[in-house]
Amino acid sequence: MKFFIDNWFLFLAAAVSGALLLWPLLNKGAGGVGKLSTNDAVQLINREKAVLIDVSEPAEYAAGHVAGAKSVPLSQIETSNALPKNKALPLVVVCATGARAAKGVAALKKLGFENARALAGGLEAWRAANLPVEKSAA
Repeated sequence: MKFFIDNWFLFLAAAVSGALLLWPLLNKGAGGVGKLSTNDAVQLINREKAVLIDVSEPAEYAAGHVAGAKSVPLSQIETSNALPKNKALPLVVVCATGARAAKGVAALKKLGFENARALAGGLEAWRAANLPVEKSAA
């Protein structure tokens, strides 16, 4: 017992380092939101016909958005007719940086879209990966 008391700081250091090693695994599944990398999003689009939903405001969407994304502003997500009828389809939710996309995923899950996931880093990450972006008339 004296050994444990004399070396408590070593046990604490081991526990903290173990927790830090496990943090990425635990954080990945936390919250139920699920974030996709650009690579994972492209694979989901190509293999499972995922639908891109852009939750940016109309002016932001017009200035630049992921090619093929449907504009469904976050404020209108619950009343939009642009969402797919098939709620089993995977959805990739995008915004400028990824912050609003997480809120969009939560709203979509409440509507029954269980396969909705946010694009980590949003449009900025998409552009950084040199993936297609398009503009539309305002």
